[in-house]
Amino acid sequence: MTSARRALPTPPLLSGQVIAVTGADQGYGRQVAGSLAQAGASVVLIGSNSESLASVASQIELAGGAAVPIKADVAVPLDWLSAQTRILEIFGALAGIVHLADKRAQTNFTLLSENEWMDLFNCNVKSSVAIAQILRRRLPATWLTLIGPHLDERGLQVHPQRGALKGLVTEAHAEDLRVNLLLPSRASTGDDTLDAPLGQTALSLALPTMGHLRGNIIEVPLPPAPKLRPAEPLL
Repeated sequence: MTSARRALPTPPLLSGQVIAVTGADQGYGRQVAGSLAQAGASVVLIGSNSESLASVASQIELAGGAAVPIKADVAVPLDWLSAQTRILEIFGALAGIVHLADKRAQTNFTLLSENEWMDLFNCNVKSSVAIAQILRRRLPATWLTLIGPHLDERGLQVHPQRGALKGLVTEAHAEDLRVNLLLPSRASTGDDTLDAPLGQTALSLALPTMGHLRGNIIEVPLPPAPKLRPAEPLL
């Protein structure tokens, strides 16, 4: 009498992968980090607020994932280099990076100050170029997925930023880098259910079977954000 063979459990899609996510303590960064961890990746949470990073790491670990928080300002190239070195010291490898390059202006184009413009440029464009350059020098096999300015942002200042990121992505092959760009249709709502399509798209690009994909600019449609109901008058 032969016993039935039990099917071996399927390993998680990203088992053994180490992936860094910038801006991981809020918005799309938090949602993407959770999606990658749920798929089995060891996620490195990069951000500027130690407390919120630790909180996200705890949430991921309570859900059964693996996460390590590292405080760094990725708009400063030396900060990113230090974070990357720390990742290699801990894990010995870095498969990929999801970089949030989606800082929004809080002022309309006409009133945008030079300091505000430079802050946008540093957070969205300079940081992306610096990460790509450091990868080329030290980890050319590591992939990079950028999440760029949202498509619902209408200010004139968004176009040179988005254009610069598109140029970086489409020409990165010249340096033998694998870079892709995701453009969400709107800003994050903070609701994981509504923002899930972006996390799933980032997860798809992270799959080892998708290693041939590079130079893609992908617009990601998302469900509309819920409208705020006007406050009811006090009786």
